[in-house]
Amino acid sequence: MDDSSRHELSPPLSSERQEEFVALLNGAHALLLRYVLSLVGNRHDAEDVLQRASVAMWRRFGTFEPGTDFIAWATTVAFYEVRNFQRVTGRSRLAFDDELMQTLAAERAMQVRQWSARAEALEVCVEKLDPASRDLVEAIYTQGQAIDAVARQQGRAAQTMYNKLNFIRRALAECVQRRMAEAAS
Repeated sequence: MDDSSRHELSPPLSSERQEEFVALLNGAHALLLRYVLSLVGNRHDAEDVLQRASVAMWRRFGTFEPGTDFIAWATTVAFYEVRNFQRVTGRSRLAFDDELMQTLAAERAMQVRQWSARAEALEVCVEKLDPASRDLVEAIYTQGQAIDAVARQQGRAAQTMYNKLNFIRRALAECVQRRMAEAAS
């Protein structure tokens, strides 16, 4: 039995629905990858599973109700692809029953949403930093430079840079917490 006869397929999608699918999937890709990775534990496997889940989503997109929660729908499809992957490969490190696995997957889906919201808040908070602080954060966390190297480039003591970075991290953490609290209210 081929794959197309085992799964319920949606009728062909209009070009608007195709564009909607692509936009929704592209917007959710990083979040879905983190979700699948949290369930399979290996990035290569997670990328493979997400690719299969994306194909399954495409095939079933006609069943997705426009205006509803795409992330909830997509994580459900991805969950079943993870379960299938674990069953076929025998790579599930722990043998959980389906009910527990569904509970864990639902919790992971909520956490992934929070990660996304926190990442967006962090992005806004980093933009609010003064240019020197933002440059330091980008050098260390985006470019991966060693703090000792950055200190030498700026003619400063490494401890001074560590202290400044700790101050910046605390300020960013407080900013993110404020933004998350504002978003929750």
